[in-house]
Amino acid sequence: MADLVVGMAKSVVDGVLSKTQAAIEEEANLRQNAQRDLVFITGEFQMMQSFLNVTDNERLKNLVVRTLVKQIRDLAYDVEDCIEFVVHLDKKNRWWLRLLKPARCIMPCLAEIPLDEAVADIEQLKARVEDLSRRNARYSLISDAGSTLSPPEPVSRAAVGATSFNRITEVTKNRKGQQGDLTQLFTKEDGGLQVISIWGTEGGGQGMASIIWNAYIDKDACKTFTCRAWVKVRHPFNPREFLRSITAQFHASMPKEEEEEAVIAVDVLKKMSARQGDLLAEFVRHVNENKYLVVLEDLSTMEEWNAIRTFFPNRKNGSCIIVSTQQYEVASLSVGHPYQVLHLNQLSAEHSVYAFYKTGFECDGVQGAKTIGRVSLGMDAISKKNTAEEWMKVNPLAGRESQMKDLYDHTKEALWWSYQVMSVWGIAGVGKSYLVRKLFCERILMKRSIHQKYGWVDVSHPFNLSDLSRSLFLSFHSESLHACEPSYYDNMGSKNPIVQCREILKQYKCLVVLDGLKCTKEWDLIQAELVSGSHAKTLFIIITNEQKIAKHCRDDKGEFVFNVKGLEPEAAFHLFEQISMKNALLSSLSHGEIAEVRELTSKCGGLPKVIVEIASSLASKTVGWMEHARSINKKFMQELETNRELNKLDGLFDWMNAYFRNCPDFLKPCIFYLSIFPQDHIIRRRRLIRRWIAEGYSRNNHDKSAEENGEKHFSDLQDLSIIQQPTSLALGNTRTVLCQVNGFFREYIISQRMEENLVFELDGSCVLTTQRTGRHLVISKSWRRDRIVFESIDFSRLRSLTVFGMWKSFFISENMKLLRVLDLEDVSGVKYEDLKKIVKHLRRLKFLSLRRCQDICHLPSALGHLRQLQSLDVRGTSILNLRKNVTKLQKLQYIRAGMTNPAEDHHVGVQVPLGIGKLTALHTLGVVNISVSGTAVLEELKKLTQLHKLGVSGINMSNCNKFFCAISDLALMESLSLRLDRDSQRCLEDQTLPLDSLRSLKLYGLGGKLPGWSNQLSRLAKMDLEMAALMKHDIVFLGKLQELCILRLRVKHLQDGELNFCVITNGIEDDSYKKIKILDIGCSLSVPVTFGSKTMKTLELLKVDCSSTSPLQFSGLENLSELKEVLIKCPSDESLKEHLQSLLSKHENKPVVNQDRCS
Repeated sequence: MADLVVGMAKSVVDGVLSKTQAAIEEEANLRQNAQRDLVFITGEFQMMQSFLNVTDNERLKNLVVRTLVKQIRDLAYDVEDCIEFVVHLDKKNRWWLRLLKPARCIMPCLAEIPLDEAVADIEQLKARVEDLSRRNARYSLISDAGSTLSPPEPVSRAAVGATSFNRITEVTKNRKGQQGDLTQLFTKEDGGLQVISIWGTEGGGQGMASIIWNAYIDKDACKTFTCRAWVKVRHPFNPREFLRSITAQFHASMPKEEEEEAVIAVDVLKKMSARQGDLLAEFVRHVNENKYLVVLEDLSTMEEWNAIRTFFPNRKNGSCIIVSTQQYEVASLSVGHPYQVLHLNQLSAEHSVYAFYKTGFECDGVQGAKTIGRVSLGMDAISKKNTAEEWMKVNPLAGRESQMKDLYDHTKEALWWSYQVMSVWGIAGVGKSYLVRKLFCERILMKRSIHQKYGWVDVSHPFNLSDLSRSLFLSFHSESLHACEPSYYDNMGSKNPIVQCREILKQYKCLVVLDGLKCTKEWDLIQAELVSGSHAKTLFIIITNEQKIAKHCRDDKGEFVFNVKGLEPEAAFHLFEQISMKNALLSSLSHGEIAEVRELTSKCGGLPKVIVEIASSLASKTVGWMEHARSINKKFMQELETNRELNKLDGLFDWMNAYFRNCPDFLKPCIFYLSIFPQDHIIRRRRLIRRWIAEGYSRNNHDKSAEENGEKHFSDLQDLSIIQQPTSLALGNTRTVLCQVNGFFREYIISQRMEENLVFELDGSCVLTTQRTGRHLVISKSWRRDRIVFESIDFSRLRSLTVFGMWKSFFISENMKLLRVLDLEDVSGVKYEDLKKIVKHLRRLKFLSLRRCQDICHLPSALGHLRQLQSLDVRGTSILNLRKNVTKLQKLQYIRAGMTNPAEDHHVGVQVPLGIGKLTALHTLGVVNISVSGTAVLEELKKLTQLHKLGVSGINMSNCNKFFCAISDLALMESLSLRLDRDSQRCLEDQTLPLDSLRSLKLYGLGGKLPGWSNQLSRLAKMDLEMAALMKHDIVFLGKLQELCILRLRVKHLQDGELNFCVITNGIEDDSYKKIKILDIGCSLSVPVTFGSKTMKTLELLKVDCSSTSPLQFSGLENLSELKEVLIKCPSDESLKEHLQSLLSKHENKPVVNQDRCS
C-alpha cells in the first residue's frame, strides 16, 4: 500500500499550496517577514509536490524515501493548520493590543496576540522546511527521483510466447496438481520418429536445460537410444558444423568396451576433422541403423527447424528429437498436429516448463486422447447440454434468486431490442461469472433457444486477439462449456482464427461470453474484428470489474449494462451457514455465538468468493469450530492475507491493491476517512459529504463547488462499491440518502490506516499507552470512558472527534486547538454546559453536529466566535430559535434545525433572526418557521441565491404569496419542503410554482387537492405528501410524473373509500407510475389498495404504515412484477404479515415480508 502513502501526501500538499498562495494574496496585514517566509515555504512545497508526482512504487521500496514522504505529509498538515489560523483568525487590525504587550510579564492572563503567535509558528515551520530540504540534499532523494527515468524493460520473446500460452498453465494446474517427467514421454516400442518440444515461460531457461539433461543421461534412456547427441543450434544455422558435431557425438555415445573408452576423445577429434563426404556417410549410417536421441538446444525459428528436420528421415525405429525453445509457436508447430501438453516443472509462481508431444503416441504414464474431427477432445468429454445440466446440479443458487431473475430479464430485454452487446460488471469476488454461467447454462438447456452456437472465453492477459479468437472458435466446437484445452489450439489449421470466428459469428446466432476484459482498447479490437458484421441475433456478454469498461462496451444501439451487487446480509449468512456448518452446528450455538458469526459474515462484504473460502476453511474443523471462527473474526484481514488455507484469495488481494493504487489521489483521503464509522453503521450521505468538505478533502476548484465535488467523490466511491446502499434496491435517478461502508473494504482500510497514523479508536478496555495518537479520534459505544486514558492522549494534531454512545464532559480538551469536526450525532448526555465549553475551546470548528441531542434547548451566545463554521446540524434537538449571533457565521453553508413533534410525527421549524440573508454561502437551510420568524425574513431569503435545499413551515394564507415571490429567484433550488398551517390547507391551490428544476418535493398539511404544478415537476424524482383527502384525479396526476421514483403518501380519507393505483383513459388502462421504485403508504382507515395491471411495473419496495389504524386490504400485488420486499410498520399483530405472505406466495419474485414493530 506504499502508493496510498504518496496519494495521501499529495492530497495534503495540494491543499497546502492552494491555501498558502491564498494567504499571500488575501492577508494584506500580514507582516513582511511572515510573507517572505510563506513565499519560501510555497516554493519548497512546489518542489515537494514535484517529488511526490514522480515517486512511484519502485522508489517507495526504499525505506528512506518512504520516511521522507511521511515527513512531507506531516509537515504539510502543520503548515495547513498554521495558514488557516493566519487567514481566518487575525483579519482585524488590533494595533492597540500591542500597547499592552509589556504588561504581559506582570499580567500573564493577557492572551498572546494571534498574529504574533502565527508569525512565530511560521518561523518555526520555515525552519522545519529548511531542515527537510537539507535532509533531502543529504540523501539525494528528490534529485534522483526526478532526474532520470529508467527505460522500460524490453518484452522478451519468451514473455510474448507466454501470452499465447497463459491458459495452458491454468489447464495443467487443474490436472490433479500432477507434474510429469520427460522420460515418461519416450516410447518403449519402435514407431515413427517422435518429436518432443520443451518450452518454458520467461526465466525458465535454466530449468529447461536441467530437465532435458536429466532425461538425456537417464540410465534407461541410454539403454534405449543407441546414439545420442546434444547440439546447440547456432545462429545463423550452419549445416556443416551441425553434421560434424552430431556425428562426433553419435560416435562417442555408441556402446564400447571398457578398454576402448580411453580413446573416445581422440576418435571424436578425428571425426570432427573428417572430410565432408566421409562425415555425411557416417551420419546417414547412424541415422538409418540406430535408434537415436537428439537434443536441439535453443531452436528459435521454424526456418531452422525445417532445415534440420530434413536430416532425420522417419525410419520408424522409435528415435526421438527433443527441441528446446523459448518460442511458443516453434514449440507447438514443430511437434505436429494434434498435440498434447505435459507440465514438467514449476520453477516459481510465474515460471514453468512444459513438454509438447503429438497426440497418438502412447507413452508411459500419459493417457492418450481421442481426436474428433478437427478438434481433439478428452476421452471423458460429454455434450455441452449434459455438461450444463451437470453444472446446474452442483451449483445451486444461494440467496441470489432475485438478482438472477434481474439478469435473466435484462438479457431478455437485450434480445428483444436486438442489442448485440451486454455488459455485466461488479467488484472482484462478487460472483459475476457465477451468475452469467448460470444464465449461459439455462440458455443452452432451453428447448427453443434462439441461439445456435455458444462460446465462453476467459480473456487472457496480456491481451491477444488471435488467442481470444482461437479460444472462441474451439469453444464453439467443443462439447464442454469452455473452450477446449489450449493444447489443441493448433488443430484449427493454418487459417487465421479471427477470420474463422468472424465467419461463424456472421452465419450463426451465437451467445458469446467474454470473461475478464480489463481495458477499453481490448474491446475496441474485439468490436472491430468480431462484433462488427456479426449476425443480428448474436449477443456478446462482457464480464468486467470496472463500470467504465462496462459502459464502453456497446454496439450501435448504445450501452446496456447490468451491475452485480454483493449478497444481502441474510443471503450471505445463509451461504456461510450452508458451507461451514455441514454438521448442523448452528443449533448448538448460543445467541451470542450466532451474533459473532453474523459479524464475521458481515466483514466478508457480501462477496461470495470471500464467504465461500472462509466457510470452507471452517467446514474442515471438526474440533474448535467456534474458536477458529473467533480467531478469523478478531484478526480478519491478517488471517485472510497470511492463512495458507485461504490462499485462493491471493488474487483478490492483488486486485484490491491495484484497485486502491488506481484510485485518484484526491479520493484516497476520503477512503481512509470511512473507517471512522463502525461496522454496518448507516451513514447519511449529507453527513459524510459535509465532513469531507470540513476536512478539506473536497474543495472548490475553477468550475465546481466543494459541495459538487463532494457529491462526485461520493458517486465515485459508490461506483467502486466501497460504499453501498443499505439495500440492494435500485433507486433510479434519485440520490442515495443512506449508505454503508462495504464490510470487506472497511476491514481492508482499517488494516492499512495505522501506517498512515490518521484514525485511532477508543473501544473496549483501552490500556494506557503513549502510542495512541492521530488526526481523527473515534470514541466507540463499547469504550468504558476511562478519563485517565483519555487525558493521556496527545490532542495537539487532532482534526476530528466522533463520538458514539454516551457523552462525558471530559471529552473536550483545551488542547484540541486544531479540531475542525465535532460529530455528536445521536450521542446521549450532552448538556448546555458542554456546548459552552465546546464553543469556548474549539474555535476552529468547521463542522458541528448535535443532531438528536435532545437535551440541548438553545445555542450559546458565543457561537458567533466560530468564524470558520461551515455546517451546523441541530436537527432533532429542543432548539426552537436561532439567535442573532448565527448571522456572524458568514462561512455557513449548511443549517439543519427543527425538533420532532411526537404527537404529529413531523419536524417543527425554528425561528431565524433578521440578517439571515448575510449568510450568502448557504446551500441548505431548514426547517424555517416563517409564521414565527415574520414576513421580513422572506425578504432575507431572496438574498440566498446559492440555496439548493430549503425547508419551511408555517405557510398560511397571509404569507403564501410573499413566500413564493421570495423563492422565485432561487434558480439552483433542487429540494423544497413545505408544511402548511392547520387552517391553511387550501392556500397552495391557486399558487404557481416559480421553480422548474425540483428533484424533491415534500408537501405536508394539504387539504383535498394537489396544486396544479405538473409543468414544473417534469424532473421530480421524489415526492412526499401528507393530505387530508386524496382524489382520483390526484392519483392520475401522480401517475403521469415521468421521473418519479419514490412516493410517500399519508392520507386520512380517500375518494370512494379506496386507493386504486390505476389510470383509465377511455375505458383502457394506461401505463402509469413508470419509474416508481419505492412506495410508502399509510391511511387512517382500513381501505382496499389496488394495483392495476399496467401500474408500477418497476416497484421494488412497498412500505405499509398501519401503526395506528386497521390493516389495509391489498389486491393486484401479483401485477408488481419487480417487487422484492414488503416492509410493514405495525404493532406486534402478525395478521397483516401472514395475509401478505399468503398473497405473495405465488409471486414469481418471491418477495420477502418484513415487519418493523412500532410497539
